[in-house]
Amino acid sequence: MDVELMPERALWFRSARTLVVADLHFGKVNHFRRAGLPVPLAANRKNAERLIDCINKVKPQRTIFLGDLFHSAYNDDWEVVGQIVNHFPACTFDLIRGNHDVLSEQQYVRYGINVIGQMEVGTLLLTHEPLEPEDIPAGFTNVAGHIHPGARLVGKGRQSLTFPCFWKSGNQMVVPAFGSFTGLAVIRPGEADHVFIIVENKIMELQANT
Repeated sequence: MDVELMPERALWFRSARTLVVADLHFGKVNHFRRAGLPVPLAANRKNAERLIDCINKVKPQRTIFLGDLFHSAYNDDWEVVGQIVNHFPACTFDLIRGNHDVLSEQQYVRYGINVIGQMEVGTLLLTHEPLEPEDIPAGFTNVAGHIHPGARLVGKGRQSLTFPCFWKSGNQMVVPAFGSFTGLAVIRPGEADHVFIIVENKIMELQANT
């Protein structure tokens, strides 16, 4: 299956007309603000705008969320998710439930979002959390989120920057978090792994020992 890595932090399965995004964590900003933390609301708008732009760019017939679509209990940001889904009636929306997807089934049903545990698309097995290698069926590649992978680059002066990345290791691909308020977990790739970082809206492959 032809799979395109998108600098928008998404996967595009061209032949299946399917867009895959992971870990949007809508509602996280409001969740923190309710706890008394002065998190700027701009992150909410940025997530919504990027998702809309991404869907408009490829015009998928299907969009699959690899878990953690919404961060926690209900808040007003869920209505923003519903508005986005309703804006694209020609596209179906599926959610592979993640550990943060704790809303009631009714909330997903009223916006027509199908909730499942995992999904097969061709020879790809989509899950929220990466599977253990021995649990991936023969002939399949596991595509997952959850980790929020980031690759750290260290300069000559020992300064460092961490960038979101796609991480391909054996028969597994870990997708970067789509949300802009999620943080990054620095990965430690093996020598045979492939790491693709996202820098200034471009994708660049790194050597595993960079």
